[in-house]
Amino acid sequence: MILLIIVGIVVFAVGYAAKKANSPIYPYSGIIKTVGIVVVIVGALSASIVQINPGEIGVQKLFGKVSNTILVSGLNLINPLVEVVNFDVRTQNYTMSGVQDEGDKSGDDAIRVLTADGLEVIIDLTVLYKIVPTEAPRILQEIGTDYRNTIVRPICRTKIRDNAVYYDAVALYSTKRDEFQARIFKTIESDFKSRGLLLEQLLVRNITLPASVKTTIESKINAEQDAQKMTFVLQKEKQEAERKRVEAQGIADYQKILSTGLSDKQLQYEMIKAIATSPNAKLIIMNGGKNSTPVILDAK
Repeated sequence: MILLIIVGIVVFAVGYAAKKANSPIYPYSGIIKTVGIVVVIVGALSASIVQINPGEIGVQKLFGKVSNTILVSGLNLINPLVEVVNFDVRTQNYTMSGVQDEGDKSGDDAIRVLTADGLEVIIDLTVLYKIVPTEAPRILQEIGTDYRNTIVRPICRTKIRDNAVYYDAVALYSTKRDEFQARIFKTIESDFKSRGLLLEQLLVRNITLPASVKTTIESKINAEQDAQKMTFVLQKEKQEAERKRVEAQGIADYQKILSTGLSDKQLQYEMIKAIATSPNAKLIIMNGGKNSTPVILDAK
């Protein structure tokens, strides 16, 4: 739009010069000057209106000086000479990963840190953040528009390395992972806030241990699983032994009751009862003696 204003001024100057020099275009000098003025007016009006897209804000810059007045989404009326720098105020993410083409930078961009036990651990990280709208003019003045590489990337990588030295590799991989993530979130959040950025979430996506440590952990896990399996087998055998003991005790108690608690008349009654309920033909001969046992003959 500034270019349009310049063109209009040039056209007006040509028309004015033609009138002075009595050139062949002298009869048209008035029209040329009018066209030049119209072009300048159109250019000035166009340069005075700027559109800010949804999710963005505009920061005005005039001859190197940054204005604190923020332009919101929609149409805004501004000084035609002002340059507007747009900032995205939506949630943004920055990923540093060891997987090819998964992070913001191609190739292996994972963070390599040293733990308390002197081992190198590889960490993949994703940072979710956004610009604080009111801080956009200060960001433009102090940092510029490439705040991702100037602030986000170096701060995250540095703070992770600074905090990893407080944890052993195995603890960082397992029991202390959430604590580590909360710790680096707190330190990065503080640095981001001082630079006009709001940290929303920090995702430790993957922690890769050295091969020797992984082998040791896998061996330990296998040993623990074998120990748990053996404990289960021993418990099952113990329960089976207890069941057999109870069963044997029950049989012994039953035999004791039979040998001491039943009289001859009870035995005779049970025998007669069993034979009487049998579907086969039978014949029972009862003796008259006191201690006699009935004689049973099959009638078939």
